[in-house]
Amino acid sequence: MISFDDAMSLLADNIVPLDAEVVALADAAERRLAEDVVARLPSPRKTVSAMDGYAVRLKTVAAGSTLRIVGESRPGRPHLTSIAKGEAVRIFTGAPIPENADGVIIQEYAERDGDNVRFAEGFGPSAHVRHRGSDFDKGDVLLSSGTKLDPGSLVAAAAADLAEVRVHRRPIVALLATGDELAAPGFASKDPYAIPDSITFALASQIVREGGTVMARSLAKDDLPGLEKQAGGLLPTADIVVVTGGASVGERDFAKPMFKSHGLELIFDRVAIKPGKPVWLGRAAEKLVLGLPGNPTSAMVTARLFLRPILAMMQGGEGSHSWRRMALTGDIPATGERETFARAAWEEDGLRPLSNQDSGVQGGLARAEWLIRCPPGRNALSAGSLVPAIQF
Repeated sequence: MISFDDAMSLLADNIVPLDAEVVALADAAERRLAEDVVARLPSPRKTVSAMDGYAVRLKTVAAGSTLRIVGESRPGRPHLTSIAKGEAVRIFTGAPIPENADGVIIQEYAERDGDNVRFAEGFGPSAHVRHRGSDFDKGDVLLSSGTKLDPGSLVAAAAADLAEVRVHRRPIVALLATGDELAAPGFASKDPYAIPDSITFALASQIVREGGTVMARSLAKDDLPGLEKQAGGLLPTADIVVVTGGASVGERDFAKPMFKSHGLELIFDRVAIKPGKPVWLGRAAEKLVLGLPGNPTSAMVTARLFLRPILAMMQGGEGSHSWRRMALTGDIPATGERETFARAAWEEDGLRPLSNQDSGVQGGLARAEWLIRCPPGRNALSAGSLVPAIQF
């Protein structure tokens, strides 16, 4: 077995981004950039008003003075001529400031009478303007390659005046759950020895959320020739095959043997973590293969720790975990010789470890919101202790 940190290092050494494609900005949500987003124009493009009011030459205006209104400036329809001393232009938020105006007096301090306006005490000293390029200038890098285009990033890409962006291709993922006992949900009750497949649905959801495309979601019996055939059918099309179950060393554990005839080369085989020790990663027919344990909790924990970083790296993103120091609201027991990842629920004051940490738990996964990282050989911790954690 290798350590968790060593396994993560091997991910970084072996996962390369997929090729790139150009997509319309309207279709780019949650995709990862394959190149920097560079602004094609400044923001704002002109010096504009930050408020509704009147554009004036501030140094020439005093409280109680009356100015003549000589025009109006709206976003997209500016007042194009300059203004003289004693003149003002009605202006709206986002509209360009007239050429020789230097500020805006907001409408709350203005009293308009036809084509004249008088200003009350207290209208200064703020100019209420946004200067050209004060947000960003033409040529500025707004988003770095590898950035996931979330709502905020899409605002920046659109503001850069890009109709299209270059992104990494979505990983194509095949899911294969192995085990004679597995049945599709809704049919397990027809066989007294069957259990519902509860893993592939959750994994498919996680894959889609992380930008992947699920090309297949299959169940397979513990039959080596049949499994070899299924593997051969999935590898040509998938970028990564995720297989669950059959990862131990029993006579009916075929997760790795099913890929042997397809040239399986292991990157790592078993990691000193709990739950999830049987997790493994390899390459067959030049495609990635990730083996997850068959127990539901073990499968979901290892998917969070390994599958999500793999999908991010295949799209040019970072594969490292961002651990946060958070307080416990309940006790957590001592750890043994393996690094342990405890499931926890969020409470107002911090994280409460779930009472049942068994690797076969299914109902408890609905309450598991965070993973607490517990190094091997650590003593028990009580409420109030700070622990590293990531969202589950």
